[in-house]
Amino acid sequence: MESKSNRNNFFMVTYRDPTQDKILTVKAKSISDSSLGLSFIRISDFLFESDSLLVKPDEEAMKKRFEDVKSLHLSIYTIISIEEIGKKHSGLRFQNDKSNLVVLSSADKPKPKKP
Repeated sequence: MESKSNRNNFFMVTYRDPTQDKILTVKAKSISDSSLGLSFIRISDFLFESDSLLVKPDEEAMKKRFEDVKSLHLSIYTIISIEEIGKKHSGLRFQNDKSNLVVLSSADKPKPKKP
């Protein structure tokens, strides 16, 4: 199930971008299940501040980067946080429940035994 918001509601998604090796934040109106599988989410309807008189270089770079992007599919393993902004948010619901996925850190991997 897709979560869409009205004009004053949106999501701020903070994630690790492996191509730039940076932590980025993008604003979007819609987050839903991805067609790529259970470990991905789809982010679309990107929002950028254009009413401001101040030019923000980071905001302009993100706007240019996503100007032709219809949707962004992110692995749940790269997402740091998803913030719901707005007073009348309906919440985030997915068709495929991802709550049963287990994330193993490198500390959880068994260490090889020395001969």
